[in-house]
Amino acid sequence: MFDVIGKRRWFFAFSLLLTIPGVIFILLGPLTNGRAGLQFAIDFTGGTVWSIRFEDANVTPQQVQDVFEAQGVEALVTKSGDGFTEIRTKDTRLLPAAPAPTPGASVQPSASPGASASAGASASPSAEASPSPSASPGASASPGASSSPGASASPSAAPTAGSQLPTLGKIGEIRVALEEELGSIAEQRSLSTVGAVVSQDLVFQALTLILFGAIGIVLWITYRFRDVKMGVTALISLLHDVIVVVGIFAILGTLFNVQIDSLFVTAMLTIIGFSVHDTIVVFDRIRENRSRHAGESFPRIVNHSILQTLGRSITTSLTVVITLLALLLFAGGAIGVFVLALLLGIVSGTYSSIFNASPLLVVWHEWEDKKRLAADAARPSRRAAT
Repeated sequence: MFDVIGKRRWFFAFSLLLTIPGVIFILLGPLTNGRAGLQFAIDFTGGTVWSIRFEDANVTPQQVQDVFEAQGVEALVTKSGDGFTEIRTKDTRLLPAAPAPTPGASVQPSASPGASASAGASASPSAEASPSPSASPGASASPGASSSPGASASPSAAPTAGSQLPTLGKIGEIRVALEEELGSIAEQRSLSTVGAVVSQDLVFQALTLILFGAIGIVLWITYRFRDVKMGVTALISLLHDVIVVVGIFAILGTLFNVQIDSLFVTAMLTIIGFSVHDTIVVFDRIRENRSRHAGESFPRIVNHSILQTLGRSITTSLTVVITLLALLLFAGGAIGVFVLALLLGIVSGTYSSIFNASPLLVVWHEWEDKKRLAADAARPSRRAAT
């Protein structure tokens, strides 16, 4: 029979080996002002993300970054395997603000010819001299109307998004400079901006969700098993999984500029739930075996319980891991960070539930037993002294 509890120091050492490098890289973030450590997407920092593909496949990220610097904008540029160039900048003022709608901008197709002529008079000077049907509702949508206050009805005046290349604002100037220097842009995949206020709210909500989720789990396990030790050791196991995943992403962010976004928070909450599920299975078997094998020592009971649930835990986790590996390989980069975080967290959660949470419970019990024996041994000597 394999003695998991007897080799617990080796498992604790392996956990330290996993977590210490991650903690170092996490701390590098504030120490280097974000140049190392965790790299946050604009969901958390605010800024603009622009994903484009050039006709010339040989355009390098450094060339694109040089054009942005020449325009006075600091940007981080990377290139994905599908040929798209990803441009990230903390500047939130690249896209033009949409002008406020004016009465002359709205055109009602059901209006009479006379009414459409009067509406068109505010949009085009030539419409005053010519009340002919040419001042019909379609006239207000013509390119000539884009220079009037009613230009907000023109598609080119709206902030650019989706596949439409930008033409206005600072981003429009940068687009022209890029095409002059590096050739035409074949395709735009996305262009989005997140403000600083929105990003701060996301950070606060993310931390709140993780904190309340962890506290709720500890309280429920403590109530369910009537043992605060089980609740606390489950929380330590959860912290291990969180540090492992966040630490690995801090390393990946430093070495490969892998960024975390709002989906990463969803992944962390899923990891917490999955990890504590395995821990509860082991703890429940420990509670059953304590009643069935009342004469055995607590470490032996825990070791039996781990071995009895080991196959179930590994089989359950392995099925999820296979699915996540398929997603990671074939689902594309849109959910890559989310899937990778889940994969790392589920593997770490399975390990910590078996080799960390239960051995920690044994360590705590043994410490309490030693403390109780020491107190009992001190009582007779005190009585003899009196």
